[in-house]
Amino acid sequence: MSITARASSAFGTRYCLKKRCWRFEYGYATAEPRTLTIWEAQFGDFANGAQVVIDQFISSGEQKWGRMCGLVMLLPHGYEGQGPEHSSARLERYLQLCAEQNMQVCVPSTPAQVYHMLRRQALRGMRRPLVVMSPKSLLRHPLAVSSMDELANGTFLPAIGEIDQLDPQAVKRVVLCSGKVYYDLLEQRRKNEQKDVAIVRIEQLYPFPHQAVQEALKAYAHVHDFVWCQEEPLNQGAWYCSQHHFREVIPFGASLRYAGRPASASPAVGYMSVHQKQQQDLVNDALNVD
Repeated sequence: MSITARASSAFGTRYCLKKRCWRFEYGYATAEPRTLTIWEAQFGDFANGAQVVIDQFISSGEQKWGRMCGLVMLLPHGYEGQGPEHSSARLERYLQLCAEQNMQVCVPSTPAQVYHMLRRQALRGMRRPLVVMSPKSLLRHPLAVSSMDELANGTFLPAIGEIDQLDPQAVKRVVLCSGKVYYDLLEQRRKNEQKDVAIVRIEQLYPFPHQAVQEALKAYAHVHDFVWCQEEPLNQGAWYCSQHHFREVIPFGASLRYAGRPASASPAVGYMSVHQKQQQDLVNDALNVD
Protein backbone atom coordinates (compact mmCIF):
# COMPACT_ATOMS: atom_id res chain seq x y z
CA MET A 1 0.00 0.00 0.00
CA SER A 2 1.48 3.34 -1.01
CA ILE A 3 0.16 6.67 0.25
CA THR A 4 1.61 9.86 -1.18
CA ALA A 5 2.35 12.86 1.00
CA ARG A 6 -0.11 14.91 -1.08
CA ALA A 7 -3.79 14.40 -1.74
CA SER A 8 -3.43 11.71 -4.40
CA SER A 9 -3.08 8.10 -3.32
CA ALA A 10 -2.52 4.68 -4.79
CA PHE A 11 -3.32 1.38 -3.15
CA GLY A 12 -2.07 -2.08 -3.95
CA THR A 13 -2.59 -5.28 -1.98
CA ARG A 14 -0.26 -8.23 -2.04
CA TYR A 15 -1.04 -11.29 -0.04
CA CYS A 16 2.12 -13.36 -0.51
CA LEU A 17 5.51 -12.07 0.59
CA LYS A 18 7.63 -13.33 -2.26
CA LYS A 19 10.91 -12.05 -3.58
CA ARG A 20 9.40 -10.32 -6.59
CA CYS A 21 6.93 -8.38 -4.44
CA TRP A 22 9.62 -7.31 -1.99
CA ARG A 23 11.83 -6.15 -4.86
CA PHE A 24 9.00 -4.10 -6.31
CA GLU A 25 8.10 -2.45 -3.01
CA TYR A 26 11.75 -1.72 -2.23
CA GLY A 27 12.22 -0.17 -5.66
CA TYR A 28 9.01 1.85 -5.43
CA ALA A 29 9.83 3.21 -1.97
CA THR A 30 13.35 4.07 -3.12
CA ALA A 31 12.22 5.81 -6.31
CA GLU A 32 9.35 7.68 -4.61
CA PRO A 33 10.75 8.96 -1.31
CA ARG A 34 7.80 11.33 -0.76
CA THR A 35 5.38 8.42 -0.44
CA LEU A 36 4.57 6.37 2.63
CA THR A 37 4.84 2.86 1.24
CA ILE A 38 3.29 0.27 3.57
CA TRP A 39 3.29 -3.46 3.01
CA GLU A 40 1.35 -5.67 5.40
CA ALA A 41 1.87 -9.41 5.50
CA GLN A 42 -0.95 -11.82 6.25
CA PHE A 43 1.42 -13.35 8.80
CA GLY A 44 4.95 -12.18 9.51
CA ASP A 45 6.24 -15.72 9.09
CA PHE A 46 5.66 -15.43 5.35
CA ALA A 47 8.59 -13.01 5.04
CA ASN A 48 10.90 -16.04 5.17
CA GLY A 49 10.68 -16.44 1.39
CA ALA A 50 12.04 -12.93 0.87
CA GLN A 51 15.01 -13.15 3.22
CA VAL A 52 17.44 -12.56 0.34
CA VAL A 53 15.79 -9.22 -0.46
CA ILE A 54 15.84 -8.23 3.21
CA ASP A 55 19.54 -9.04 3.50
CA GLN A 56 20.74 -7.68 0.17
CA PHE A 57 18.55 -4.61 -0.28
CA ILE A 58 16.41 -3.47 2.64
CA SER A 59 18.95 -3.75 5.46
CA SER A 60 22.10 -2.81 3.54
CA GLY A 61 21.09 -0.80 0.46
CA GLU A 62 21.99 2.53 2.02
CA GLN A 63 25.42 1.34 3.15
CA LYS A 64 26.26 -0.33 -0.18
CA TRP A 65 24.80 2.07 -2.71
CA GLY A 66 23.71 5.17 -0.81
CA ARG A 67 20.06 4.48 -1.66
CA MET A 68 17.56 5.60 0.97
CA CYS A 69 14.34 3.63 1.42
CA GLY A 70 11.34 4.43 3.64
CA LEU A 71 9.49 1.14 3.16
CA VAL A 72 7.21 0.16 6.07
CA MET A 73 6.81 -3.57 6.70
CA LEU A 74 3.86 -4.56 8.90
CA LEU A 75 4.64 -8.10 9.98
CA PRO A 76 2.03 -9.70 12.29
CA HIS A 77 4.02 -11.22 15.14
CA GLY A 78 2.69 -12.66 18.37
CA TYR A 79 2.18 -15.99 20.10
CA GLU A 80 -1.55 -16.64 19.92
CA GLY A 81 -1.61 -20.44 19.70
CA GLN A 82 -1.82 -20.66 15.91
CA GLY A 83 1.24 -22.84 15.51
CA PRO A 84 4.81 -22.49 14.24
CA GLU A 85 3.91 -20.99 10.84
CA HIS A 86 1.64 -18.24 12.18
CA SER A 87 3.38 -16.93 15.30
CA SER A 88 6.78 -15.42 14.60
CA ALA A 89 7.98 -12.81 12.11
CA ARG A 90 11.50 -13.74 13.23
CA LEU A 91 12.21 -10.57 15.18
CA GLU A 92 15.71 -11.82 15.94
CA ARG A 93 16.69 -11.81 12.27
CA TYR A 94 15.88 -8.13 11.84
CA LEU A 95 17.64 -7.17 15.07
CA GLN A 96 20.73 -9.07 13.94
CA LEU A 97 20.77 -6.97 10.74
CA CYS A 98 20.48 -3.67 12.63
CA ALA A 99 23.59 -1.47 12.62
CA GLU A 100 24.62 2.07 11.71
CA GLN A 101 21.04 3.32 12.13
CA ASN A 102 20.11 1.38 8.96
CA MET A 103 16.47 0.72 9.91
CA GLN A 104 13.92 0.90 12.70
CA VAL A 105 12.29 -2.02 14.51
CA CYS A 106 9.16 -1.17 16.51
CA VAL A 107 6.63 -3.18 18.51
CA PRO A 108 3.72 -0.77 19.16
CA SER A 109 1.14 -1.78 21.75
CA THR A 110 -1.62 0.84 21.37
CA PRO A 111 -3.56 2.44 18.48
CA ALA A 112 -2.01 5.83 19.26
CA GLN A 113 1.47 4.33 19.10
CA VAL A 114 0.73 2.84 15.68
CA TYR A 115 -0.68 6.12 14.39
CA HIS A 116 2.17 8.29 15.62
CA MET A 117 4.77 5.74 14.48
CA LEU A 118 3.43 5.88 10.91
CA ARG A 119 3.02 9.65 11.06
CA ARG A 120 6.64 10.00 12.17
CA GLN A 121 7.76 7.77 9.31
CA ALA A 122 5.85 9.87 6.77
CA LEU A 123 7.19 13.20 8.05
CA ARG A 124 10.81 12.24 8.51
CA GLY A 125 13.31 13.66 6.08
CA MET A 126 15.62 10.67 6.54
CA ARG A 127 14.06 7.73 4.69
CA ARG A 128 14.92 4.42 6.33
CA PRO A 129 13.00 1.12 6.50
CA LEU A 130 10.56 0.57 9.35
CA VAL A 131 9.89 -2.99 10.52
CA VAL A 132 6.75 -3.29 12.65
CA MET A 133 5.92 -6.39 14.70
CA SER A 134 2.15 -6.02 15.06
CA PRO A 135 0.17 -8.75 16.86
CA LYS A 136 -3.26 -9.40 15.37
CA SER A 137 -4.93 -10.05 18.72
CA LEU A 138 -4.35 -6.44 19.81
CA LEU A 139 -6.88 -5.34 17.20
CA ARG A 140 -9.61 -6.57 19.56
CA HIS A 141 -7.94 -6.54 22.98
CA PRO A 142 -10.06 -4.55 25.48
CA LEU A 143 -6.97 -2.99 27.08
CA ALA A 144 -5.26 -2.00 23.82
CA VAL A 145 -7.08 1.30 23.45
CA SER A 146 -6.16 4.98 23.13
CA SER A 147 -8.01 8.17 23.93
CA MET A 148 -8.78 10.84 21.35
CA ASP A 149 -6.37 13.14 23.17
CA GLU A 150 -3.56 10.59 22.78
CA LEU A 151 -4.29 10.35 19.07
CA ALA A 152 -4.65 14.09 18.50
CA ASN A 153 -1.98 15.52 20.78
CA GLY A 154 0.35 12.64 21.53
CA THR A 155 3.58 11.46 19.95
CA PHE A 156 5.35 8.15 19.46
CA LEU A 157 6.87 6.94 22.74
CA PRO A 158 9.91 4.64 22.31
CA ALA A 159 9.35 3.43 25.87
CA ILE A 160 6.28 3.52 28.12
CA GLY A 161 6.60 3.40 31.88
CA GLU A 162 4.30 1.97 34.54
CA ILE A 163 0.65 2.98 34.04
CA ASP A 164 -0.84 1.84 37.37
CA GLN A 165 -0.55 3.88 40.55
CA LEU A 166 2.23 1.96 42.29
CA ASP A 167 4.41 3.28 45.09
CA PRO A 168 7.89 3.27 43.49
CA GLN A 169 9.54 2.60 46.85
CA ALA A 170 7.46 -0.57 47.27
CA VAL A 171 8.63 -1.98 43.94
CA LYS A 172 11.02 -4.92 44.26
CA ARG A 173 11.17 -6.00 40.62
CA VAL A 174 10.89 -4.32 37.23
CA VAL A 175 9.80 -6.33 34.20
CA LEU A 176 10.88 -5.09 30.78
CA CYS A 177 8.93 -6.33 27.76
CA SER A 178 7.72 -5.59 24.23
CA GLY A 179 4.56 -6.47 22.37
CA LYS A 180 1.35 -8.13 23.43
CA VAL A 181 2.90 -10.07 26.33
CA TYR A 182 2.62 -6.76 28.18
CA TYR A 183 -1.15 -7.17 28.46
CA ASP A 184 -0.79 -10.73 29.77
CA LEU A 185 1.59 -9.45 32.42
CA LEU A 186 -0.64 -6.50 33.30
CA GLU A 187 -3.80 -8.60 33.64
CA GLN A 188 -2.08 -11.24 35.76
CA ARG A 189 -0.47 -8.66 38.03
CA ARG A 190 -3.82 -6.96 38.60
CA LYS A 191 -5.43 -10.32 39.26
CA ASN A 192 -2.71 -11.11 41.81
CA GLU A 193 -3.09 -7.61 43.31
CA GLN A 194 0.67 -7.24 43.22
CA LYS A 195 2.11 -3.87 44.17
CA ASP A 196 5.80 -4.78 44.14
CA VAL A 197 6.35 -5.39 40.40
CA ALA A 198 6.50 -2.59 37.82
CA ILE A 199 6.17 -3.21 34.07
CA VAL A 200 7.94 -1.09 31.45
CA ARG A 201 7.28 -1.43 27.72
CA ILE A 202 10.01 -0.94 25.13
CA GLU A 203 8.17 0.03 21.96
CA GLN A 204 11.23 0.58 19.77
CA LEU A 205 13.95 -2.05 19.85
CA TYR A 206 16.19 -0.37 17.28
CA PRO A 207 17.59 2.21 17.36
CA PHE A 208 17.45 1.38 21.05
CA PRO A 209 15.98 4.32 23.04
CA HIS A 210 18.45 4.42 25.92
CA GLN A 211 17.37 7.82 27.20
CA ALA A 212 13.63 7.03 27.06
CA VAL A 213 14.05 3.72 28.89
CA GLN A 214 16.27 5.29 31.54
CA GLU A 215 13.62 7.95 32.08
CA ALA A 216 10.97 5.24 32.55
CA LEU A 217 13.23 3.49 35.07
CA LYS A 218 14.26 6.61 36.97
CA ALA A 219 11.90 5.94 39.88
CA TYR A 220 13.34 2.45 40.40
CA ALA A 221 17.00 3.27 41.02
CA HIS A 222 16.81 1.24 44.24
CA VAL A 223 15.62 -1.94 42.49
CA HIS A 224 18.17 -4.72 41.94
CA ASP A 225 15.89 -7.32 40.32
CA PHE A 226 15.16 -6.77 36.62
CA VAL A 227 13.55 -9.24 34.21
CA TRP A 228 13.27 -9.28 30.44
CA CYS A 229 10.05 -11.11 29.52
CA GLN A 230 9.32 -12.27 25.98
CA GLU A 231 6.96 -14.74 24.29
CA GLU A 232 9.58 -16.07 21.90
CA PRO A 233 11.89 -18.97 22.76
CA LEU A 234 15.22 -18.21 24.42
CA ASN A 235 17.18 -18.46 21.15
CA GLN A 236 14.74 -16.15 19.34
CA GLY A 237 13.17 -12.75 19.96
CA ALA A 238 15.11 -9.81 21.39
CA TRP A 239 16.99 -11.48 24.25
CA TYR A 240 20.19 -12.50 22.46
CA CYS A 241 20.41 -9.44 20.19
CA SER A 242 19.40 -6.70 22.63
CA GLN A 243 20.27 -7.74 26.16
CA HIS A 244 23.44 -5.61 26.08
CA HIS A 245 21.15 -2.60 25.63
CA PHE A 246 18.96 -3.74 28.53
CA ARG A 247 22.00 -4.02 30.78
CA GLU A 248 23.13 -0.51 29.87
CA VAL A 249 19.90 1.11 31.08
CA ILE A 250 19.30 -0.71 34.39
CA PRO A 251 20.96 0.61 37.58
CA PHE A 252 24.59 -0.28 38.20
CA GLY A 253 24.87 -3.52 40.14
CA ALA A 254 21.33 -4.68 39.31
CA SER A 255 20.72 -8.17 37.94
CA LEU A 256 18.89 -8.96 34.71
CA ARG A 257 17.41 -12.35 33.94
CA TYR A 258 15.26 -13.93 31.25
CA ALA A 259 11.62 -15.04 31.52
CA GLY A 260 10.19 -16.72 28.45
CA ARG A 261 9.94 -19.94 26.51
CA PRO A 262 12.89 -22.34 26.52
CA ALA A 263 15.13 -22.57 23.47
CA SER A 264 13.39 -24.23 20.55
CA ALA A 265 14.20 -25.24 16.97
CA SER A 266 10.62 -24.33 15.99
CA PRO A 267 9.20 -20.83 16.50
CA ALA A 268 6.15 -22.19 18.37
CA VAL A 269 4.40 -25.36 19.49
CA GLY A 270 1.53 -26.86 17.53
CA TYR A 271 -0.93 -27.55 20.36
CA MET A 272 -3.10 -24.85 21.93
CA SER A 273 -2.98 -26.49 25.36
CA VAL A 274 0.83 -26.53 25.36
CA HIS A 275 0.92 -22.94 24.12
CA GLN A 276 -1.38 -21.77 26.92
CA LYS A 277 0.69 -23.54 29.58
CA GLN A 278 3.91 -22.05 28.24
CA GLN A 279 2.35 -18.60 28.17
CA GLN A 280 1.09 -18.85 31.74
CA ASP A 281 4.43 -20.21 32.94
CA LEU A 282 6.44 -17.34 31.45
CA VAL A 283 4.06 -14.74 32.88
CA ASN A 284 4.23 -16.32 36.33
CA ASP A 285 8.02 -16.56 36.10
CA ALA A 286 8.27 -12.86 35.30
CA LEU A 287 5.94 -11.73 38.10
CA ASN A 288 6.72 -14.08 40.98
CA VAL A 289 8.87 -12.38 43.60
CA ASP A 290 10.35 -14.57 46.32
